[in-house]
Amino acid sequence: QVQLVESGGGLVQPGGSLRLSCTASGSIFSSETMGWYRQAPGKQRELVATIRGRLATYYADSVKGRFTISRDNAKKPVYLQMNSLKPEDTAVYYCNVVTTIGNYWGQGTQVTVSS
Repeated sequence: QVQLVESGGGLVQPGGSLRLSCTASGSIFSSETMGWYRQAPGKQRELVATIRGRLATYYADSVKGRFTISRDNAKKPVYLQMNSLKPEDTAVYYCNVVTTIGNYWGQGTQVTVSS
């Protein structure tokens, strides 16, 4: 069984930065893909970024150049560094991991970008 816990969300002004953390309990291997998704009010959940191992990353076009996903190893948290935040980045951000035995989600953390 895997449990994911996100933290680091909050209220930030446009142009500001936040760093989200996702801590996993249970068996996670570095070869498994971890990702961040977000869901804004009235919209479908969308992929933000994924990481497999330490270096294989993917970013949605809307966040390229502004967000960075990272982790040191499978036993460490996965981070999402978010810079140059825009009001349209406002959403609940969810951590996700796909393992050989299941697809797991965290409870989400709210990010609000507003002046």
